[in-house]
Amino acid sequence: MTEPVVGPKTRRPTPLPLRAEITRQLKRRRTLGVFAVLIALPLILIAAFSLAGEDSGPGPRSFVDLGQESGANLTVFALFASTGFLIVVVVALFAGDSVPTEASWSSLRYLLAAPVPRTRLIQQKLITAALFSTASLLFLPLWSLLVGGIAYGFGPYIGPTGDQIGWPALAGRLAIVIAYLLLSQLVVAALAFAFGVWTDAPLGAVGGAVVIMIVMAILDTISALGDLRQALPGHYAYAWADALAPRIDFSDMINGVLWSVGYAVVVTAAAVWHFLGKDITS
Repeated sequence: MTEPVVGPKTRRPTPLPLRAEITRQLKRRRTLGVFAVLIALPLILIAAFSLAGEDSGPGPRSFVDLGQESGANLTVFALFASTGFLIVVVVALFAGDSVPTEASWSSLRYLLAAPVPRTRLIQQKLITAALFSTASLLFLPLWSLLVGGIAYGFGPYIGPTGDQIGWPALAGRLAIVIAYLLLSQLVVAALAFAFGVWTDAPLGAVGGAVVIMIVMAILDTISALGDLRQALPGHYAYAWADALAPRIDFSDMINGVLWSVGYAVVVTAAAVWHFLGKDITS
């Protein structure tokens, strides 16, 4: 009796590889549009400063007034100007658009029938959104620093109180700022992803997350709410400015991260639970 011939083992291709998902996102007009806006922002700020002329006079100086002092100051001002809206939109776009876009293209159920396990689909979409959001938040300050350095020089950062932070200490401070911005935007990403899973509408997912953050910002201005405002998403959005003080105070940044991570875990868990049992008809 002859033994059966066993051929070499063949590896099945991994469903929905991360490289393929990243390549798809790079080719999308949405991604190109986001980075086009990020490229234009510091150039627009420099043009606006050149039209505005010199500072008005003595008195307390803000990030806006100090924007022309150096490339570092322009970088800080670009982050300050972007925190309340632009960064929120960018993160919401990458996190909330991926799953509902597949549904709008009528490709979501074909991906799941490939077969791509639902947990893997969610994993790859979230990882890709995190990578592109991180790339955006790294690109903006680095590009602003380069453009601002060419326009105003690569001098030290000058704070509103007149204190200066030189290089390389400033590099560490900016790293803290970027890390905090990424962590504080987790709640935005979670909301956008949840809306995308629940509605299957790309515009509704992105717009829903942005609208909620705008409403939270409005509620944050109501002093009658007292300490309740500390629990609102976005209350600590500008806490990263403490990383640029002469002595760093991490208290507000820690609170902001804890609230953001807490909200993100709860909302993402609810969205994943809904998606795993969802009837995919699109």
